[in-house]
Amino acid sequence: MFGFDHEYAFDPNYGYSLADLLAVPAPKAPDDFSEFWQQRYQRSLTLSPAYQLKPCGTQAGFQVYELSYQSTAEVIIRGWLLTPEQQTIKRAVIVGHGYGGREQPDYHLKPANTALLFPCFRGLGKSRSPKLPESPDQHVLWKIDDPQQYIMGGCVDDLWLAVSVLQQIYPQTIGHIGYMGISFGGGIGALGVPWDARIKRAHFNVPTFGNQPLRTQLPTTGSAAAVQDYFQQHHNVLATLSYYDAALAAEYGRQDAHFALALFDPVVAPPGQFAIYNTWAGQKSLFILEAGHFAYPNQIYQELQLLNELNQFFGEI
Repeated sequence: MFGFDHEYAFDPNYGYSLADLLAVPAPKAPDDFSEFWQQRYQRSLTLSPAYQLKPCGTQAGFQVYELSYQSTAEVIIRGWLLTPEQQTIKRAVIVGHGYGGREQPDYHLKPANTALLFPCFRGLGKSRSPKLPESPDQHVLWKIDDPQQYIMGGCVDDLWLAVSVLQQIYPQTIGHIGYMGISFGGGIGALGVPWDARIKRAHFNVPTFGNQPLRTQLPTTGSAAAVQDYFQQHHNVLATLSYYDAALAAEYGRQDAHFALALFDPVVAPPGQFAIYNTWAGQKSLFILEAGHFAYPNQIYQELQLLNELNQFFGEI
């Protein structure tokens, strides 16, 4: 087992060895799981994103633009587009965010000749709305009793519409678009990427939403705790969550995928993370993090190692 000194009332390693983690399966899928997602994806393709770009200076070798576009349910998604100065755009990567949202883009990822799109998923960061809760423990429950209306489906729509935006702005990136996301953004990506063949490569960092029945049982301090509390009062919640299981979606993932998964994580339980990796159908590689959502001595070194791998991984889309 692997762990750190901590003050949690539970073990964020959950008693799993690496061999145990690599054996965590996906649960049973609803009979219409694939149909549910294919239909949702096709609906998203009928919408024009009507994007708007506004230049707002340069930073760290990038031209920075504020970006907005229309997603489903008349939701406006806001974020940023970064283009490297003095480089021809040949490819693009969409960068998702964690449940803390995002108030500015990141500047450390620099694959050559790559535009970077940083959307804020609906209700979060720059896409906050008075109609939607922003607090993670409320956001994760929004319309959870209705599989068609559950907010996570809308966030996946936001990802798919971001691909449409990139294809309109940079037609030369068609066939050369990637996605990367951490925690919440990793889970949204793992749900959405398998259905969108326009996305050719993906990176998932400590992704959530894996093996939902297990996720509702393992103690946590993350947004899953809010789901667990709700589950204790409304036991029908798995009827919706079974459609939003990233480990089930991973069975349809044919793209090359790079995973960074933690052995110790108090927010996104590692067994759920590994369930997504274990069931990903396409070519995949695994970077083992000592911990996720937790500061540890080797963290900076591991993050630099991971960044080097990602620059190479996405530089070859």
